[in-house]
Amino acid sequence: MQLTGRPLSLSEIAQVALGETRVEVAPSAHARIHAARKVIEDIVAHGDVVYGVSTGFGRLSEMHIPAGELRQLQLNLVRSHACGIGRPLSIAEVRAMILLRANVLALG
Repeated sequence: MQLTGRPLSLSEIAQVALGETRVEVAPSAHARIHAARKVIEDIVAHGDVVYGVSTGFGRLSEMHIPAGELRQLQLNLVRSHACGIGRPLSIAEVRAMILLRANVLALG
């Protein structure tokens, strides 16, 4: 299956989650992904204030983060979302979530 950013059916998600289908990013999506990254890079390069890109989150949304600390901000964001409580998700659940996230990124 090629990810293009189009809506995925439940059947397609299940096939990937269960390891029945391989996934790759469609060549048509590469330009959109690069264009979206350029938007973020331009925001940082110009010092623009954009929530979650160059500011803190939630109550800290009014706090502008200096350019030299943005990499650490993003690393902290990933780390804060990489923990949880309760039973670990199954491999199929994780595969489905990663598929959905990758498909959103393919939208650009």
